[in-house]
Amino acid sequence: MAATAIAASATFVLAACSGGGAEKSDDTASGSGGGGGNSGYTFAMVTHETPGDTFWDKIKAGAQQAAKDTGSTLKYSNDPDPAKQATLIQNAVDSKVDGIATTLATPDALKGAVQSAVTAKIPTVAFNSGIDQYKDTGALMYFGSDENLAGSTAGERIVADGAKHPLCVIQAAGSVALEARCAGVKSKASSTENIQVNGADDSSVVSALQAKLAADPSIDYIVTLGAPIALDALKAMDQASSKAKLVTFDLNQEAAQAIKDGKIQFSVDQQPYVQGYLAVTSLYLNKKNGNDIGGGQPVLTGPSFVDSSNIDVILPFTKNNTR
Repeated sequence: MAATAIAASATFVLAACSGGGAEKSDDTASGSGGGGGNSGYTFAMVTHETPGDTFWDKIKAGAQQAAKDTGSTLKYSNDPDPAKQATLIQNAVDSKVDGIATTLATPDALKGAVQSAVTAKIPTVAFNSGIDQYKDTGALMYFGSDENLAGSTAGERIVADGAKHPLCVIQAAGSVALEARCAGVKSKASSTENIQVNGADDSSVVSALQAKLAADPSIDYIVTLGAPIALDALKAMDQASSKAKLVTFDLNQEAAQAIKDGKIQFSVDQQPYVQGYLAVTSLYLNKKNGNDIGGGQPVLTGPSFVDSSNIDVILPFTKNNTR
């Protein structure tokens, strides 16, 4: 599959998402303060964000900067419930926005709403999740990571480091991106075991992982699929006196510091700030002059490894949600 790689500040390219929570809506007006003047365009961004998940702060920071740079108005809304996310997309269609950017963690549930946008001739792009499904829904472009490739790359690395019994932690049921990550890990580390946790409840994540680690001391690597879950895993490892090593997908400031402190071996980063920025910018360019980024093929924003070799460079950028 052809793809356009977007380089940032890391050495390797590949990975993607987070999930779980309650509906939230946030309108961010840019207009005359933007580098593009006042374009008059209004774009909707609809995600499956779980409230409290810091991953999405980076997505929104990138989207808001793109709205400012293009002189556009951004309307952001989210719900981790697939049916409610579909309703939010339909609401954006009904309000006659100029373009829609949406995540496709549960593409089957969202396909009807996306096709409603297509029927209404509203340019629609996908980002963060749904790399293998976005064309089927009618989305024009995709910005994110190849999650299976990201997972297999992480799996290859932990096997090289001696992993014998990895545990892959899925924090949102039904997410195609999270399932692809764990499948990728398992493709290289065949003994990988999956565990489902409720990512919307940190205390339940800690207790579930603590119980699993206490019951099975043979687990020598834990692979979490989001930075907040990695922090929960650290607590569980401490409570269970586990000697397992921890790796994660995605970053926040606390997880980056844990890499710096040697508590997390590495992160596979998908650059969510870039995803948010490109999603909104692509809608502006498409509406303004018919351009598309990537020629309809996926535009990869990751993954890249963040570890002890480059954490000193990356850590400062986690403080303002740009990395």
